Amino acid sequence: MNGADGTTRRDQIAAGLETVHGRIATACADAGRDPADVQLVVVTKFFPASDVRLLAELGVSDVGENRHQEAEAKAAECADLGLRWHFIGGLQSNKAAAVAAYADVVESVDRAKLVAPLERGAERRGHVVDVLLQVSLDPPGAEGRSGADPDDLPTLAAAVAQSSHLRLRGLMAVAPLPGSGGEEPAAAFAHLAAIRREFLVDHPDAGWLSAGMSGDLEDAVRVGATHVRIGSAVLGPRPKFK
Repeated sequence: MNGADGTTRRDQIAAGLETVHGRIATACADAGRDPADVQLVVVTKFFPASDVRLLAELGVSDVGENRHQEAEAKAAECADLGLRWHFIGGLQSNKAAAVAAYADVVESVDRAKLVAPLERGAERRGHVVDVLLQVSLDPPGAEGRSGADPDDLPTLAAAVAQSSHLRLRGLMAVAPLPGSGGEEPAAAFAHLAAIRREFLVDHPDAGWLSAGMSGDLEDAVRVGATHVRIGSAVLGPRPKFK
């Protein structure tokens, strides 16, 4: 279907990708980094499998989802594409094994209770799942997004490291919600970089850092993000259905 300006959906997605890749390249140049060191994860939440297929045609290798039921169905429908599926949403322990059955990367491990079911799901699949520990950047007491307290990361990392089918890759975080009383993205990500430096002392092989979305990817790249999770800047406004 063509847009109001006559462009096809493929054209629209290609333009979004070009813009985002340009932003990543500029941010990397400003930070003295190689753009090849930043992996784009396109978040396809609420977008149809047909968009995922277009993304694959346009060279995207990594896609992200944060709702289990939608992610499971979409991963099955697009299984032939050879994509790397990232689960990035809040994870319920009773869904963790099912998520590990299709996700290649689980970015939202924020408590030890998730480790055992993730291990079971990965073992049944006969596959090693890459894991990121989600660390909270919200102010104390804020009802914000999920995430482990930075002080809990050593215990959580140890639990993942003891698993046979989970591989500790690094950290993930989301900037505090506007109006939550938390730091602005630049300051929050600077705080995240400090947490990461300390984490890497004990886990030097867990160097992935997933941070930055459509509105703040430059701030994340500046502090060393290796993965940025971008939805609307590539795909446009989310469809108005859930």
